Parts: sequence; C-alpha cells; structure tokens
Amino acid sequence: MNKFALIFPGQGAQKQGMGKELYENSPAARKVFDTADEVLDRSISDICFNGSDEELTKTINSQPCILTVSIAAYEALKEKYNVNAVCTAGHSLGEYAAIYAAGGADLKTILKLIQKRAELMNEAALKTNGSMAAVLGLDNETVINITQQLKNVYVANYNSPGQVVITGDKNEINTSLDKFKEAGAKRVIPLAVSGAFHSPLMNEAGKIFDEYISQFNFTDTNIPVYTNVDAKAETQGISFKNKLPKQIYSSVMWTQTINNIKSNEVVDFIELGPGKVLAGLNKKIDAELKTYNIFDYESLESTINEITNNKERELV
Repeated sequence: MNKFALIFPGQGAQKQGMGKELYENSPAARKVFDTADEVLDRSISDICFNGSDEELTKTINSQPCILTVSIAAYEALKEKYNVNAVCTAGHSLGEYAAIYAAGGADLKTILKLIQKRAELMNEAALKTNGSMAAVLGLDNETVINITQQLKNVYVANYNSPGQVVITGDKNEINTSLDKFKEAGAKRVIPLAVSGAFHSPLMNEAGKIFDEYISQFNFTDTNIPVYTNVDAKAETQGISFKNKLPKQIYSSVMWTQTINNIKSNEVVDFIELGPGKVLAGLNKKIDAELKTYNIFDYESLESTINEITNNKERELV
C-alpha cells in the first residue's frame, strides 16, 4: 500500500471561487466552512466563493480563507476515502492545516490561531516598509552569501532548487536586485505582497503571537508533522506551540522538508487546498515524486479514483 504525505499550500495559492464545489458537494467540507464563519464571526465562505482578487489577496483574508479551503478539502477526502497518510507538512500558513490533519489541534483552535496570525502579520506589514522577491536560477548558498552582505535582506523561503524567495526592507530589496542578476540569477521577480514576511521585520508579530498561543492546547500526534523552521518531523504538541511563533519571522525550509520526507521512503504526495503550487515545487525538487491535487470536487473524485486503481493494480 502506498504511503502518502499530505501537504498544504500557503499564501499566494488563493483563487476566486475556491472551495465552492467542495461546499456544495461534501457535507464534511460544508461543515468546515460553516465552522469558520461561526468561529471567526465573519463570512469566510462568502469571501472564498465571491471575493475579488483584491479582497482575497489581503493577508487578513487570504490566510483564513486558504486554511479553510485546505481543511475542507482534507475533510472531504476523509469522508470518501481512508488514505494511508504517514506524515503531513504545510508551506507557511499551510503548517496549521498540517497540524490539524495530524491531530495536533482542533478546528476551532486552528482557525483562531490563523486569524490572529494574519492580523499580527498585517499590522507588522503596515508598520514596516517591507517586500519580497523571488530569485530564480541561483543555488541556496549564493543567495545566502548575497543577503549576508546586505543590511536588511534575508531568505524567506527555500521553495525548490533554483527558487529562493528573499524578504526584507523594500528599498534594500529593490536596490539589491541587480546583485542577484550579476551573480547569475535568471530572473528576480518582485512579489505582490504587503510586507517582509518570514524576516526579522516580523519579530514583534512573532513575540505577540507567542503570548497569544500560550492559552491554547496542542496534543501529541500519531503521525509526524514536518515543521517549516527546521524541516524536522515533530509529534509533540509542545513543539508545535513553540515553533509556530518562530515560523512568522523564520525561513520556510520547504525544499529541505520535501527531501526529508522523501528520505523516509515517501514518494507519493497529496496537495490539499487551492491551486497546484506545491505540486509544481515538488517536480523541481525531485521529478520522480508523484503529487495528487485536491482543490475542488472533480479533483477529489479523480484523485480517489487514481489512488484506488493504483492500489488494485498492486494487489493483482
């Protein structure tokens, strides 16, 4: 039987109308949306289904919306198929869905935490003049060496070999772009984000979030969650509580996470949530990895059919 890693996307995966088909066709998914609307005291479902690109891009909306769709996709999968999940991981905010799927916290807790995270990161972005950019075509060490020569520029995400996101002071980011190009970068693309996420400019947000998260309980999980800040497998609830605040101002070790999962002989992944961003990164990390996607009801059914057919072939 195939072993699956469940992976969940982060900010930037949002899409107009996301989750609507799941809501209309899956009672389990509908319950997730209804719970989000109730717990967060606003219509997350309406923003997901009817929000404009501008509305969905706002940090205060994108984080709880992407999380809700991702968990709805996971619950819709559970409703129809008992997948053999051996670990989970999530990119940035996706880590909250990963912890939920592994049994580390209940839905109401996860929703409250992501809403507070979004508020704090949005406030920090308004207070600081930050931005981010994707550097394509350079190895990690070269990008790190360049950022170390700059005062307020850092590595935000190790997304895949040759795709590293930098973060920091907006002016310094803009003036440093040529340095990366001179070092051999194929492209350096400024990102349409409101702040310097995963950088020391988020330290205050992380500190306040650390105080906020202390009132919530996490439980130990039966399967490991690979955490962003160090790409290590964790099962202890206290570890999640300690690492989530750090994640706000630390680099996302995504390439390292996927490689660590693969080293445990897991080569089949299911991406749950809007878009196919992580599937694309997986191809760049290792072309032999197989990544299924569940982002609407049609993709849910096709994924289950493909997994089931593969399982039947194994038994023949």
